[in-house]
Amino acid sequence: MTNFIVKKVAVLGAGVMGAQIAAHCANARVPVVLFDLPAKDGNKNGIVLRAIENLKKLSPAPLGNKDDAALIQVANYEDNLELLAGCDLIIEAIAERMDWKHDLYKKVAPHIAPNAIFATNTSGLSITKLSEGFDDELKSRFCGVHFFNPPRYMHLVEIIPTAATRPEIADQLEGFLTTTLGKGVVRAKDTPNFIANRVGIFGMLAIIHEAEKFGLSVDVVDDLTGAKLGRAKSGTFRTADVVGLDTMGHVIKTMQDNLADDPFFAVYKTPEVLAKLVAAGALGQKAGAGFYKKVGKEIQRLDFASGEYVAGGGKAADIVGRILKEKDPVKKFKALRESTNPQAQFLWAIFRDAFHYIAVHLGSIADNARDIDFAMRWGFGWQVGPFETWQSAGWTQIANWVKEDIDAGNALCSAPLPAWVFEGPVAEKGVHTAEGSFSASANAYVPRSTLPVYERQPFRAPVLGAGAIDGKTAGTTFHEDDSVRIWHMDDEVLVISLKTKMHVIGEGVINGLKMAQAEAEKNFKGLVIWNTDAADGGAFSAGADLQSALPLFMQGGAKAMEPGIALLQDTFMAMKYSNVPVVAAVAGLALGGGCEMALHASKRVASIESYIGLVEVGVGLIPAGGGLKEAAVRASNEAKGTDILQFLKTGFTNAATANVSKSALEAKAMGYLKEDDIIVFNPYELLHVAKVTARSMFDAGYRPPLQKPVTVTGRYGYGTIKAQLVNMRDGGFISAHDFKLGEMIAEIVSGGNVDQGSVVSEQWFLDMERKAFLELLNHPKSQERIMGMMQTGKPVRN
Repeated sequence: MTNFIVKKVAVLGAGVMGAQIAAHCANARVPVVLFDLPAKDGNKNGIVLRAIENLKKLSPAPLGNKDDAALIQVANYEDNLELLAGCDLIIEAIAERMDWKHDLYKKVAPHIAPNAIFATNTSGLSITKLSEGFDDELKSRFCGVHFFNPPRYMHLVEIIPTAATRPEIADQLEGFLTTTLGKGVVRAKDTPNFIANRVGIFGMLAIIHEAEKFGLSVDVVDDLTGAKLGRAKSGTFRTADVVGLDTMGHVIKTMQDNLADDPFFAVYKTPEVLAKLVAAGALGQKAGAGFYKKVGKEIQRLDFASGEYVAGGGKAADIVGRILKEKDPVKKFKALRESTNPQAQFLWAIFRDAFHYIAVHLGSIADNARDIDFAMRWGFGWQVGPFETWQSAGWTQIANWVKEDIDAGNALCSAPLPAWVFEGPVAEKGVHTAEGSFSASANAYVPRSTLPVYERQPFRAPVLGAGAIDGKTAGTTFHEDDSVRIWHMDDEVLVISLKTKMHVIGEGVINGLKMAQAEAEKNFKGLVIWNTDAADGGAFSAGADLQSALPLFMQGGAKAMEPGIALLQDTFMAMKYSNVPVVAAVAGLALGGGCEMALHASKRVASIESYIGLVEVGVGLIPAGGGLKEAAVRASNEAKGTDILQFLKTGFTNAATANVSKSALEAKAMGYLKEDDIIVFNPYELLHVAKVTARSMFDAGYRPPLQKPVTVTGRYGYGTIKAQLVNMRDGGFISAHDFKLGEMIAEIVSGGNVDQGSVVSEQWFLDMERKAFLELLNHPKSQERIMGMMQTGKPVRN
């Protein structure tokens, strides 16, 4: 094998995208230098410094930990071009002007290292035209690399090679983007706006056109085209406002300027309503007005007819809502097509327009149908891609309906569907099959990429109809019930996957963990806790299953809960002292008991998007699965004989304020992840890394940690923290019940009513946790918080 290691990245252009790409490199611990023009006044790097400062204010946060802004090196084009020689990857991200980009390229080209990859983050300009003026050698290392905004969170990156780009350059870049930055890579052809923006912006234009035709208001359209279709909650017009109407106008203009021969060219006309808004400076969210406008607490919508803002809040008709809830896509599309309701007719029309468009353009914009589906899923937040939707609704039936509409003059253009839609293997099997996805340009099914980087993904992103194995059924099942599946793939590591809603922890999960650990100790090198929806935004675990425990509490009161809590504590302690490594593969929410489950693993492998915290005070309780015990143990270990209280404050504050990390990087700073825990950027690689970690720990001669006594701060620590709580209560910052919860947490993490420097066992803490938890279950204020959370999903402040 030959390694391609990116030792340093340069980003040219400290605008919104450039700065955020640099931030994500810093998240991934890739050294990065951010360039911009020299400032006219003051510090010559002032433009870049301001951009980096702005990163700390952006929401959603581009940086996993705001302190990491300091890791970005600053530079300007006048003084620092020699730094480019030390960079293996250079990403240009300046404004979308061909002439400006060419001027910059002339300046930087002589400084680019002989093996470096040079890439542009343009969202739609021709990569081939951008490379004009390069010598052949640099042309062979140049390509497009289109990130989506915000780059930390959007999974899609399009790689756009030119005819001159060496194949290994694109392959190396794909490997780096996939593992190091955690992206889903789609290869696009060098056509205007590439794949996602080409299909997505056409879709938005078609929706505006059909909304006007059917007389639907923007709020109704957004309700119809958002979550109800498995797309971004913001729907169409709200999304346009968030993106910026000027940005949308720019992408549309690229299509107008470069696609005169496209049969859909007439659709690329800038909608009159959009042109008027941009001319008036109503550019969307950043300008305070666009298709929507916030007036006081009310969100008003634009009325197309009058051009005025009026009260919003319009929703989909009930009958249409019921059609969209139909689980069978074949029945759903038949109902939309046949309905006389204008909203249903609108929905059929926008699907027909999309199917028509992707069929006509598949051969020219993408290598295969799978790439269009992934581009829309990863770049526009659709749960299901357009070709997947078509195939699941009955390929031939939909094709015939689209053809009927084209022939009747109801479609957006008269171009016929290509012959491959009705003839040959696609008519029989659809575009996605087990052998691959259909390529119109090759007239064949194209299998998935076989680059070595994908060996790290045991279950790759699936496409409907491809029949690939997934984590729910793969491998050999050792045990399965309603709560867990315990299984393996003959690779010496046992896996337990939680099946409960939000992977909450009840009796079934606890019994499953005990069973899995016993089997792992007997026959495997390790145990991995991994959930099958880890790559789809699923939770690691949202904590204890309060709903299921309620009947037991109603019957026998708090006392009846004690055996269950003791069992949970014992199970987590057994994990901590397991004779084979237990690795928690954390992704998404790890709250309360879910956080405690991770804390008691031998090691944690966490997705960058892990949101970890002890949140029990939100329901009027305190952590009782060993979370406070772990805070005390870790503080005692870190203090190394110095004042433990200084190390305890973070753990106390986190639990007392229900603080949740906004990333795995922040979880390290908060102490929920240890310094040697591993952060994974691509969620599809999480299981692979967790298994490799478990095996390597075992192969290195793993022994569980020895149980040792814990030194505590006792009454001194408790008294110091309590004094601060009294000030907060008396100052009106916290309620009396918040004070009680804080006081209990302080007593437990300090080790209770003992002298400073006393030594206690871990069980001592667990007993205190359990006692406090049971006391709070009987407290009326805590019961109010529990019921409030279960009824509304929101914390009650009392």
